[in-house]
Amino acid sequence: MSTQAHPTPHDEAVEITRNLIRIDTSNYGSGDAKGERRAAEYAAGLLEEVGLDTTLVESAPGRANVFARIPGTDPSADALLVHGHLDVVPAMAEDWSVDPFAAELRDGMIWGRGAVDMKDMDAMMLSVARHIQRTGQRPKRDIVIGFFADEEAGMEYGSKWVARNHPEIFDGVTDAISEVGGYSATIGGRRAYLLQTAEKGLMWLQLHAQGTAGHGSQVNHDNPVTTLSRAMANIGEYQWPIELTKTTRQFLDAVTELTGVEFDPQNPQGLLDELGSVARFVGATLQNTSNPTQLSSGYKTNVIPGSAVAGLDVRYLPEQREIVLAKLQELAGEKVRIEFESDQIGLEVPFSGSVVDAMVDALQVHDPDAVVLPYMLSAGTDNKSLDPLGITGYGFVPLRLPEELDFPAMFHGVDERVPVDSLEFGADVLHTLLTNY
Repeated sequence: MSTQAHPTPHDEAVEITRNLIRIDTSNYGSGDAKGERRAAEYAAGLLEEVGLDTTLVESAPGRANVFARIPGTDPSADALLVHGHLDVVPAMAEDWSVDPFAAELRDGMIWGRGAVDMKDMDAMMLSVARHIQRTGQRPKRDIVIGFFADEEAGMEYGSKWVARNHPEIFDGVTDAISEVGGYSATIGGRRAYLLQTAEKGLMWLQLHAQGTAGHGSQVNHDNPVTTLSRAMANIGEYQWPIELTKTTRQFLDAVTELTGVEFDPQNPQGLLDELGSVARFVGATLQNTSNPTQLSSGYKTNVIPGSAVAGLDVRYLPEQREIVLAKLQELAGEKVRIEFESDQIGLEVPFSGSVVDAMVDALQVHDPDAVVLPYMLSAGTDNKSLDPLGITGYGFVPLRLPEELDFPAMFHGVDERVPVDSLEFGADVLHTLLTNY
């Protein structure tokens, strides 16, 4: 049989990535999104074409999620979920040097919204699943392939809804892999892959202040704008202490071993400088963060309003939710009421066990000199929604990246792009993982 009879695991990854990018799945939040159903149907069609049965469920019209199960040879073995999301954040075309939904190939890279977050991984999953089916390979354990809607706007129409309403899709699943980890960075002259074993919790909060409305020319000691501005300044200027979780401590110890630079909590920048652009991800995991993002009140310059409202983006270290919330209320003051817009747990799991070993082994098959380190993601993923089902989640999108690429800047950034070589490398690593775990 010729080698053309069955494409390699990565042969279709580039084409599928480009096709997915061309389906505009922009998610504007508040239930406003487009293209997710079309992207889900495209993914389902590729899986069904090679003989896999798919399940497509909608949480609302157009908010589609799709799944398929590759049966393993050992029905008693725990199943693995490999999942991605199909939605993307919006892109302002006038800011880009290319059409963000044209999926141009330029300079050895695929350009477009979702190239990194995360249609590259979606394409790897589809390419590898199709290869496994075509060749008749069978993993030891069931592999569930899943694509969610709405990850970029709180997951209510995606993973949260599916976990609540269709938990049977995940029968037998104990572990899951998805974004954001597995990518390479150069640290101390060595190529290191950052495997995500933790992610910060998230609270999107609205702060409300009530006061006494009146004419702008009058003396007013109960101005809600003043109250809320003071609260937001207190919160925005507060310096959260450096606190290292097990994951971050393990990561920093490994970086010290690679670079010879010790971590100084009084001057964390010294070690962060050794990480290059990756410091943007890691730096925010050394402490809790609380960033004011919105402030709104009034309708006319000469009218003191009776209320004011502000938005706050809080990312907290695992197991610190109540501590952080209490501190925020203290900083805001008793006259400010806090309401939740979104409340998502933090996660942290050990950098050990059979799934971690399998991911490390798969990377080292294709990059024998690789160093693999655990790290915490400062943002969040769909793994948060799966945790209540007892599913342990990791971030693993294996990409061997060129040293000069500012990879963290690609997430939600202008001119988002992924190298073709990195994409093909990732598909091969993912194939090795899924057929050997």
